[in-house]
Amino acid sequence: MKRKRYTEKQIISILKEHQAGAAVPELGHRQGVVESTIYRWKSRYGGMEISEAKRLRELEQEIAQLKRLLRACLT
Repeated sequence: MKRKRYTEKQIISILKEHQAGAAVPELGHRQGVVESTIYRWKSRYGGMEISEAKRLRELEQEIAQLKRLLRACLT
């Protein structure tokens, strides 16, 4: 099965639909994801705006890069 990749903008728009009253099973079926994915997105991106989610991704990438540098220095 091919894995789909959703952008922060798409994820946040799906979560806003849920906040507006759409049922999770219906959203999952319409978007092609399982319910647990929507709940996982909600725990991670819940209450965020698009700019905040993009900044979160940038910070996670920066942290990963710094960890790789630290491992390289320690070996």
